[in-house]
Amino acid sequence: MPQQKTVKIYRAQQDITKILKEAVKDANLQGKKRIFIKPNLSHPEYLPGVVTSPELTFELISLLRNHAEEVIVGESDGFNYPCRTAFKKTGMEDAVKKAGGTIINLSEDKIVKVKFPNARPLKQLYLAKTMLDADAVIDLPLMKTHEFMMYSGALKNLFGCVPSNRRIYLHPYLPEVFLRLYQLFKPQLTIMDARVGIEGNGPTKGKPVKLDLILTGTDALAVDIVSVQVMGLNWKDTYLNYIAQKTHLKEKTIKVEGLQVAEVMHRFEPPRIDLPVKAQMEIYKHEFLTKIFFCSLDVVKLFQKVTTTYRGEEVEIG
Repeated sequence: MPQQKTVKIYRAQQDITKILKEAVKDANLQGKKRIFIKPNLSHPEYLPGVVTSPELTFELISLLRNHAEEVIVGESDGFNYPCRTAFKKTGMEDAVKKAGGTIINLSEDKIVKVKFPNARPLKQLYLAKTMLDADAVIDLPLMKTHEFMMYSGALKNLFGCVPSNRRIYLHPYLPEVFLRLYQLFKPQLTIMDARVGIEGNGPTKGKPVKLDLILTGTDALAVDIVSVQVMGLNWKDTYLNYIAQKTHLKEKTIKVEGLQVAEVMHRFEPPRIDLPVKAQMEIYKHEFLTKIFFCSLDVVKLFQKVTTTYRGEEVEIG
């Protein structure tokens, strides 16, 4: 019989300590000496709903330091900016150090080639040794739409573990990349901060939605499925369906505790698939075109300017 996965939905406004304590207890992290935390630093400055909360990260590390010898918070360089900039400008670096943790730029870490024998189309990934060596991984995603992929959550957050700032070249294989990262790192705890979500053309330029929710669970895919349900979208229309099929996860095996989806569901505005998005989605289907398009930051900036003129607003890249 398939193993049941539990996802908890909490109402969260000010004091989140109790929620985090229960989540850490559920994850059975006792005895884990080296814990790695993956936040979402997808923007160089702090924006609620776009970037993982430094306050939440501080509270979590403070709890983990009661028994863990080392808590490491890591992110990789983005296409447009180094993650050191994001660590500083978002306030994440100060929060981590104040709580007794350490930060790491995965793009500067020792790199390990991880092979997937007989796998197609993805035969290998180059990943950071620090994360591979951790005793436990904690995933800190946010609830967002994504204009190229419909949804961005826990599994998409793991994509930032790929240390190359040219990981965008992997876009033609993203569902498979997400599957491999999920299977490799097996996040022991996922805490999705949905106090503010992002709808429309997310993940960074969408519209904020105040939800006052936090979702927790010990299976990242299960948390993602419930998250999409809370957003009033169909998770089977996203890359989550591919990963669920590959891992044989059935929706009926997910148990929701605390608040129920029907109580908190807020129908998110889906991404608007306009001409610039269609063009980029077409490019992402082909490895060669993706590499040509993203070979130069100048080319990307030119595309952004053209799109800004077309839309009358800023465009998402990533």
